[in-house]
Amino acid sequence: MAITDKIYVKNHRQIASQLEASLPKGAFSGATLDLLFTGDGIAKLDSATRDRVLDFAEDFLDCDCDQNPYCGCPERKFARYLLELRAEGLGPNAIVDVMTDDYLVYAYTGDVRSFLDDSIRTMEAVETLADVDGHPEMADRARRAKRDLSG
Repeated sequence: MAITDKIYVKNHRQIASQLEASLPKGAFSGATLDLLFTGDGIAKLDSATRDRVLDFAEDFLDCDCDQNPYCGCPERKFARYLLELRAEGLGPNAIVDVMTDDYLVYAYTGDVRSFLDDSIRTMEAVETLADVDGHPEMADRARRAKRDLSG
């Protein structure tokens, strides 16, 4: 299961009330994206919520794919955002706090920790394969990325 399947809308009941519609908890679920980003959904939100939702859309849903936002780009951008927060030295608790402050979304700390651990294991595999295949530059990049993620 991808980390983006475990990202939830903060105060989703309050937002659903403002939208006058049922809103799933999953931030990347199709129904959530449809409700928030089609029609006059955003216009119904209070200004503070609207600003964060627009920030989320600008940072993760902005791509030129024909299938946007169902193309996979938003999920990849969000995973990259989490990895960048970790590379800045933030731990799982702080990452959850930052994503909630930035975008009104949250995850459970254990899910973020598992995602980061899986990312480290992936970098270890890339490093090993690159060494075996004779690609020292790629092995170095993977080693640096692993070190950044490990803290």
